[in-house]
Amino acid sequence: MKIVILERNSVGTDVSVDCISDFGDVTVYRNTVTAEEVKERVRDADIVIANKSPLNEETLKDAPDVKLICEFATGYDNCDLAYCKKRGIKVTNVVDYSTAMVAQHTFTLALALSQKLIHYDNYVKSGEYSAQDRFSNFDIPFYELEGKTWGIVGMGNIGRRVAKMAEAFGCKVIFHSITGKSACSAYPRVDKDTLLRESDYLSLHCPLSDLSRNWIDGEALKKMKKTAILINVARGPVVNNKDLYEALEAGEIQAAGLDVVEKEPLELTNPLSGIKDSSRLIITPHLAWASVEARTRCVEGAYLNIQAFLRGEDRNVVNP
Repeated sequence: MKIVILERNSVGTDVSVDCISDFGDVTVYRNTVTAEEVKERVRDADIVIANKSPLNEETLKDAPDVKLICEFATGYDNCDLAYCKKRGIKVTNVVDYSTAMVAQHTFTLALALSQKLIHYDNYVKSGEYSAQDRFSNFDIPFYELEGKTWGIVGMGNIGRRVAKMAEAFGCKVIFHSITGKSACSAYPRVDKDTLLRESDYLSLHCPLSDLSRNWIDGEALKKMKKTAILINVARGPVVNNKDLYEALEAGEIQAAGLDVVEKEPLELTNPLSGIKDSSRLIITPHLAWASVEARTRCVEGAYLNIQAFLRGEDRNVVNP
């Protein structure tokens, strides 16, 4: 069995992928970006492990032996599922491996912004605290989560975990379903305008689709509270970055915490890159999913998917 790992670095070099060699000869590439690279590297493969590399007719047509594609991820936008199904290639993903970490990062961003932690840390480290004549400093107001309304878009595994954490902080939880198909009955489901109008904290956990693209735009931001904090740990294009920049500059919302942006890595032409005030904006480099534990679970999930496939069983197959 010939196995090719196209994007070994996508799970981090501190996490071992040696277990995959249990199933055959493994060829490992640090990263694979272009279609030409993919075509050449999968030519003789039976199993392909990838994350973002394009896997479609163009890149797979000259690879007659490919039988299984394993994503080192939950998403599979890089795969042409219809073509793979026509070819008899099964595509699998790894589910729920990063739920705990993404939920944790959601609150890391929310708490850092609401409590102005970076400002106060810088205040102490600058020497200003040591130079003052009183024991405390709270020159920028900060607020409690207790009693606030936490709005959620996308009530899947991550959204539900965030809802429970918000409740533990004493928040009222409301949510909106973009598709209108959510079966969640544990929390009040509201329309978009109500969600925007009532949320003190609004966190996004929805997949990217035609329905969710630019879901937070200039019109939506104008409907939010001026004291609201927006958290996006979903997909970058769910939030119109130019409109968010203008809203932050105009004070239409208090702050935003982003782990994702419209185009990654963040381009210097993105206006959000010009905001240096971390009391208004914190951007992390798409790492909310990437704790050591989560990345380890991701590799283990791919391992189990291959193991099941070789036993003739379907596990996490997304194109049955």
